Amino acid sequence: MFIKLKVHPGERRDRLVKKAADAYEIWTKARPERGLANLSAIRQLSVALGVDAKKIMLIKGATSPAKIVKVI
Repeated sequence: MFIKLKVHPGERRDRLVKKAADAYEIWTKARPERGLANLSAIRQLSVALGVDAKKIMLIKGATSPAKIVKVI
């Protein structure tokens, strides 16, 4: 299952909003340095989906706010 993400790093608080069945918008406190914002976004998504974070792979958008992840 592929999911589209829009990540906003460096925000005041962590927040996740479901935009569609396969799209989420995530605000995270983590800075966009060394992949910290990506890790934080994946952790938030894993909690929302109820799966282990290790089962979510970043497919596209490692340095972009628009990302595509795969849940296995």
